[in-house]
Amino acid sequence: MSEFRIAVVIGSLRRDSFNRKLATAIAKLAPPEFRFHQVAIGDLPLYNQDDDANQAPVVKRLKAEIAGSQGVIFVTAEYNRSIPGVLKNAIDQASRPYGQSAWAGKPAGVLGVSVGAIGTAIAQQHLRNVLAYLDMPTLGQPEIFIQAKDGLFTESGEIGESSRAFLQGWMDAYVAWVKKHSA
Repeated sequence: MSEFRIAVVIGSLRRDSFNRKLATAIAKLAPPEFRFHQVAIGDLPLYNQDDDANQAPVVKRLKAEIAGSQGVIFVTAEYNRSIPGVLKNAIDQASRPYGQSAWAGKPAGVLGVSVGAIGTAIAQQHLRNVLAYLDMPTLGQPEIFIQAKDGLFTESGEIGESSRAFLQGWMDAYVAWVKKHSA
């Protein structure tokens, strides 16, 4: 495959989200054959099984964006020691109706950043449990639990010097993971 399209699902709607900054910055660490697309999830209706037979156009858009990708990166905040509701809603929408999941088989990467000392560790563990059920091969190592501190991002939005090598290692592992599962 000459180009790999990666869907990026950000579990935060906040305009100045650390996770949105991380998603944008980490994409710049990938090789040129990788293209990243941040998927909109804030416009999705709340999941209701009654809508499975007639999904809203925005749900169909989400499913098409996931289906058209060779991998998915989840960059998530942690709310109340778990994944944000908006992220869970997006996952549920694109996994339904039962048997028609857009997620199945897509190689996944999970990371996140927060102001807390353990980053988004617990949210990531909850997310990994969901992704296992959805049959998404998920990169296990290295794990990325980032605390938002001065220097994480440069003024221009790049990954700061103190974190660049660590995050480059994660991206290199994710690139290899996608290539392995896309073969």
